[in-house]
Amino acid sequence: MKFSKLMVGLVGAGLIAGMAQAQDSGTLKKIKETGTITLGVRDSSIPFSYLDDKQSYQGYSIDLCLKIVTAVQKQLGLTSLNVKMNPVTSATRIPLMANGTIDLECGSTTNNVERQKQVSFAPTTFVTANRILSKKSSGVKTLMDLKGKAVVSTSGTSNLKQLTQLNADQNLGINILPAKDHAEAFLMVETGRAVAWVMDDILLASQASNSKNPSEYEISKEALSVEPYGIMLRKDDAAFKKVVDTAISNVLTSGDVNRIYHKWFMQPIPPKGIALNWPMSDQLKVVAAKPTDSGEPSAYAAVPEAQKAVLNKKK
Repeated sequence: MKFSKLMVGLVGAGLIAGMAQAQDSGTLKKIKETGTITLGVRDSSIPFSYLDDKQSYQGYSIDLCLKIVTAVQKQLGLTSLNVKMNPVTSATRIPLMANGTIDLECGSTTNNVERQKQVSFAPTTFVTANRILSKKSSGVKTLMDLKGKAVVSTSGTSNLKQLTQLNADQNLGINILPAKDHAEAFLMVETGRAVAWVMDDILLASQASNSKNPSEYEISKEALSVEPYGIMLRKDDAAFKKVVDTAISNVLTSGDVNRIYHKWFMQPIPPKGIALNWPMSDQLKVVAAKPTDSGEPSAYAAVPEAQKAVLNKKK
């Protein structure tokens, strides 16, 4: 009996020592030593991460990242923790994560298997699809309608890569134009420099709804892919990822995500007080019930009938 108690004591001590050692290395150590956690944020990824009319960063992803900040502060036993907002773009977000400039990327980043070779992701917090935005007058409905036309997509995105691949595979002859960010991409369609913009549907909808003439635009029913979003963090930092994963999983499974989601997707938001009216998808509801950080599209592409029945009961 005494031997058993001794073993339990040793195991417990080992776990505590292991946790302490984990905090002495990697991102947690960096944060503890500097008293600062740096968030990578976006200027125009409405409603995930963007600058409002007061030049303040806010959005759905930032709210979720702040939940992680609170968890990190508690884990490290700090009385306060400074939060630094560091602007990133689609092209710079992964390099700035890899070189240690940012600790979390709070934007609209697709979690896929290829990116997981370079970075890690928290459990998925949004599920969208790659679609086509164009002016109604253009007559664009499908990918084939873009044949031989000028089409924009945002630099550094999986959407741009997919469009490039589809263009080559199907010999479409599309003139693909890269934009530095989502605002510039939409402007290119608005001014006629491009006939369409290929991007995640929620980002297309947010830019169109905040434009001068929202009714001029339409988003294709055809989906080119499924895109799960996740908060990004450095690869091979198990201690930090555990804190991050636990914080996000708690938001999802506790139902707190419903409140945060409603705030950004169903209510009027800055800067123009426009509501996107974008209900939570069945795919995201399934993820909320059982969090996953999978980068496989097949994990999100369809909701099994059995799960649909459960979701319908909860409505």
